[in-house]
Amino acid sequence: MALKRIVIAGAGYGGIKAALYLNRRKGKDDLEITIIDKHDYHTLLTELHEVAGNRVSEEAVKIPLKEIFHNTGVKVVQDDLTEFDFQNNKVASNNHEYRYDFLILGTGSKPEFYGVPAEAAFTIWSYEDAIKIREHIKECFVKAAAEKDEKEIEKLLTFVVAGAGFTGVETIGELAHWTREMAREHEIDREKVRLILVDMLPRVLNSLSEKNAAKTHRYLEKKLRVEIMLDTGIKEITPDGFSTEGSFIPSKTIIWAAGVTAGEAVERMAVEKNKPSKRLVVDEYCRTEHENVYAIGDICGMRDENGKEYPAMVETALHSAEGAAKNILNAIRKKEPDKVTIKLHGCMVSVGNFYGVAEIMGKTLPAFLAVLMKYLVNIHYLFGIVGFKGVGRYLYHEFYERKQRKILPEKHWSRRMQVWWLVPLRMFFGVTWLLEGIKKVTQNWLTEAKLASFLGMSTDGITSATGSAGYITELHETFSLDLGILHFILGEERSLVEGSIIGTEMFAKLEVLHIGNFNLVNWFLQNIVLANDATAMFFQVLVVILEIAVGLMLLGGAFNFIGSVISFGLMMMFLTSTGLYEKSWWMVFASIATMGGAGRGFGLDYYLLPWLNNLWDNFRKNGKLKRY
Repeated sequence: MALKRIVIAGAGYGGIKAALYLNRRKGKDDLEITIIDKHDYHTLLTELHEVAGNRVSEEAVKIPLKEIFHNTGVKVVQDDLTEFDFQNNKVASNNHEYRYDFLILGTGSKPEFYGVPAEAAFTIWSYEDAIKIREHIKECFVKAAAEKDEKEIEKLLTFVVAGAGFTGVETIGELAHWTREMAREHEIDREKVRLILVDMLPRVLNSLSEKNAAKTHRYLEKKLRVEIMLDTGIKEITPDGFSTEGSFIPSKTIIWAAGVTAGEAVERMAVEKNKPSKRLVVDEYCRTEHENVYAIGDICGMRDENGKEYPAMVETALHSAEGAAKNILNAIRKKEPDKVTIKLHGCMVSVGNFYGVAEIMGKTLPAFLAVLMKYLVNIHYLFGIVGFKGVGRYLYHEFYERKQRKILPEKHWSRRMQVWWLVPLRMFFGVTWLLEGIKKVTQNWLTEAKLASFLGMSTDGITSATGSAGYITELHETFSLDLGILHFILGEERSLVEGSIIGTEMFAKLEVLHIGNFNLVNWFLQNIVLANDATAMFFQVLVVILEIAVGLMLLGGAFNFIGSVISFGLMMMFLTSTGLYEKSWWMVFASIATMGGAGRGFGLDYYLLPWLNNLWDNFRKNGKLKRY
């Protein structure tokens, strides 16, 4: 088959989805996939408010395209397309020309001002916009702290968001939290900080249910102290404020979030457009009037069964992109096109760090679940384009690096620590497990039945104390906490010779589901582990193998997290069966401590995990393994 050139204009949500889909599903087709964008990075547009409100750094919403398309056959080009020649199958910038057999247009949208003179307003629709807002607000507080004129202070400390939709509500929510901290930092009376949300519609979040809109309205007003001006149209925005029908409100910061329309690139496309949105007219297959040109995302004018355009949302972009990519492959393979189905599952809106609203599949989620759901949706998306590395980076920015006020537990778990501090502990811990496993080998655990007698003694897998003639042990309970299904015991083992105590040692035991004469762990040991000689031998050998394996994993720093989890599991097994002696308690806490990336410090995980991530990344994107 002859080479087919596919050009994707725009590296937004839709463009990236289309490129990755084509790369993974191309099979044996000879395709040249090129994605062109004026930036060399992908922006998480739905998270820009977090940068503008100084919750996270700008790096949290910026993903290099080279990273997204690493291990793929997709060619990434940084260029600004200015010409779209559909008749001759080419697109061009001021310096280069790109020919195609199939073209996917995903050039995105821009803010819509609806005729309002708003040159002085800030917009929040790009990476640069978010940084500009953040730095401007910082400057406002610096100036206000030094200003003597009360009217000028009022303008500097009045922050306005125009538009009470998703973006507007999320933005004012972030500003409400951040400006509180900024006032404290600059020793400014917080009562002087004024937050205003303006919209010409009768309620906030007009696309959500009235109940959720009302909940959000109350939270903004009562908790975040935001002034909400509804049924209010803005007539003009100037550098010193904005005017409504009958008043002028002074402000140096007015952020426009009142709607979007198809971006500037669409104006240079000679194809039929919907009015007034300017989106491209497409058929049910996402094709424009040119059969080899497809439109996706915010410029795709696909309509639902009621004739209404689908909203400009990430889910719309992803579904239209996958549909367009699938139909390009169908066209190349001489198959009939598939109807593109856009199914919107719902939406989530975060109002600052700790509150959110969500409607999923017609169901309303509680506030904390709404916040959690937004995190999960972002994790799912990032995993799809950059894998585990992207998810880890996202969680780092959201929980460890977050700049805004943290609740008490977050203040402690977000502290950084160099992993090499854990290296001595990891090595000593590994040696301990390795020696214990080797000791069991020398005691013939691989050939002789030992497990039944081992489990019958009040010792754990590390201590393994034994008795002898004239030497006896007594167990004395010193503390007991019975919680019904859980029974925790602290006791003392006394070693006696001819009735005289020669030594004592503390032990702990946790009985799980100990109800009456029934004990879950004992039942499991007797009926599963020790059911017959063969089964008992299997578990006995397994214990030895696990102890040696954990020791080697910790010593070498290879799959360190897995080794630490197994170690913790073994300690819990001993705690709930034989009991755990005082000299071994430290190993429970060492298991937890070494889970935190200890293998990356002078360990094989430093090399192994990136290699495995690269291997997985290649399989995820191409459907096949590549070892190098």
